[in-house]
Amino acid sequence: MTTRVPLLDLKAQYEPIRESILAAVTRVCDSQRFIGGEEVEALERELSALLGVAHVVGVSSGTDALLAALMALGVGPGDEVITSTYTFFATGGCIARLGARPVFVDIDPATFNIDTGALDAACSPSTRAIIPVHLFGLIADMDPILELGRLRGIPIVEDAAQAIGARRNGRAAGTFGELACLSFFPSKNLGAFGDGGAVVTNDAGLAKKLRILRNHGSEPKYFHKLVGGNFRLDALQAAVLRVKAPHLSKWTEGRRRNAGTYRRLIQAAGLDRYLRVPIEPPNCFHIYNQFVVTVSDRDRLRAHLTAYGVDTEIYYPVPLHLQECFASLGYRAGQLPHAEAAARESLALPIYGELSDEQLRYVVCATAEFFEKI
Repeated sequence: MTTRVPLLDLKAQYEPIRESILAAVTRVCDSQRFIGGEEVEALERELSALLGVAHVVGVSSGTDALLAALMALGVGPGDEVITSTYTFFATGGCIARLGARPVFVDIDPATFNIDTGALDAACSPSTRAIIPVHLFGLIADMDPILELGRLRGIPIVEDAAQAIGARRNGRAAGTFGELACLSFFPSKNLGAFGDGGAVVTNDAGLAKKLRILRNHGSEPKYFHKLVGGNFRLDALQAAVLRVKAPHLSKWTEGRRRNAGTYRRLIQAAGLDRYLRVPIEPPNCFHIYNQFVVTVSDRDRLRAHLTAYGVDTEIYYPVPLHLQECFASLGYRAGQLPHAEAAARESLALPIYGELSDEQLRYVVCATAEFFEKI
């Protein structure tokens, strides 16, 4: 009998906190204050305490967090920003939207994160920022990145959209660079009921500039020293996130537990001959926004799992340097081979914390049946 295993089931997370969520939404509706205000300010204070960072600036999405962060650094036409080619489009798209040139580098195939050994050669006199991406919930190798930034005077902007709650050497994601960007897209470990994001920093001057930029560059009202945007976080989303944030640690532990179960089941079934599972370096605390395996016959395995009722996803089928919109940058196929291999072979399995052991065993058994047939 086919068992349905969705990639993500937000209803399972919602049901236990439903009454608290509805009370928070009602509170905002009764206040009739939907833009900014106490809900947003309270969320910013609470996230600041949670992350151990001085300033949190709520914004309208993870994409707008990246855009506002680069605007706060003054990135514009003629500048270059270095980032990973293997990431969600917004990381590179926001660079291009400001008229700057994205400079894409390859990944470490073991972690999917940016290849720190490629960064120095990618730098030029036009480099204005480096954006390491903490992909799938694992913090990038930040020590060499921070050292390069210090030596060259290049600001580091962490793309921590998938990594809230992750740690490396005891430090939280978002506390390494001059700026860091969070996403509260519903599928994230801490997700809103729509789009939302934040920029975090320990720099008071940058925080002040971000607060101005998110409101069309206006301070005071209707007086504009800067050209900003409408990057404000809705009070309704802030209220929802305030209810959900205290549960983040429990939800993360559920994902980590499931990742450990997958590893044991995959090894016990002998599937580690065919699948490479995510690694977790000993100095890291992985939060498994996604559990991404690599497998040479990825597309056929995915079709097989779909037939068995198991949802999967491909993050990401085309690396940024090969996207059509970036053709003018002159990258060619084969130039960043580890990212290109990941795009061909990566497959995300369901990992959300509410999955049962029975569902996890079903995923692994269905996978084993595929390899028994080939």
